[in-house]
Amino acid sequence: MDCACHKIDDKKSLTRRDIAIGLAASSIAIVTGCETNSKTGRSQIVFIPDAQLEALSISVWNDIKIKTKISTDNNARNRVASIGGKITKVVNIPNANWEYEVFDTPEINAFVLPGGKVGVYRGLLNLVQNDAQLACVLGHEIAHVTSKHASERMSQVMDTQIGMNAIQTGVTKFAISSEAQKNLVTTLGLGVQYGILMPFSRNHEAEADILGLHYMKKAGYDPRESIKLWERMQIVQKTSATEFILTHPNEETRIARLKSELVKMGYRV
Repeated sequence: MDCACHKIDDKKSLTRRDIAIGLAASSIAIVTGCETNSKTGRSQIVFIPDAQLEALSISVWNDIKIKTKISTDNNARNRVASIGGKITKVVNIPNANWEYEVFDTPEINAFVLPGGKVGVYRGLLNLVQNDAQLACVLGHEIAHVTSKHASERMSQVMDTQIGMNAIQTGVTKFAISSEAQKNLVTTLGLGVQYGILMPFSRNHEAEADILGLHYMKKAGYDPRESIKLWERMQIVQKTSATEFILTHPNEETRIARLKSELVKMGYRV
């Protein structure tokens, strides 16, 4: 990102003003990179061009297909393509080149990359009880794309790193030990990770949950199946980690949010 490449050749001349300039560079990125997402109505920090992100996605997609065993189960592949196709039809993402793969591994997971690359793992297909539950997962993942979460996330990480680099350079000027400097930067880094990036990811998950619910309904699937899916997932996950250190919300939080949205949509839960 050219606007943030503020190079300082003489470290001895670095002052708190220089740190402020480095932090201001990230602020400029925020201002110049703001846009309102038509799907969510929310203002976003996005300064990575769609074409660039899609090119990166294709590279990642090809790499995954090389390194991960692709299923030869045509019924499973057709099922994913059919359900995914119904959802993408109602979502209508311009210029997306949709491609579907089922990966023959036991992971309970799925993903959708910008540009329309959809991957579903055998473990997820074994978990879901019906097409509506699979539609719930695909609707959620496609919602990440319509919401431009990947671009927003990458933009924020880049923006945060600019500020962190400026701070890390600046603390070397203070009369404290190298160990204290390291601890300060580490603490700041943890503050960014747990205070900004992780909650931001959880916000993305919440947004994708709600949008995905509406996508699956528009595609003809019963959104109430989302509750049954996450109740099953809750049994499988059995995580003991607190929600604070998770990038994804725990199942209790997710189920409560989905039930609340279903009530708003007119369903009895």
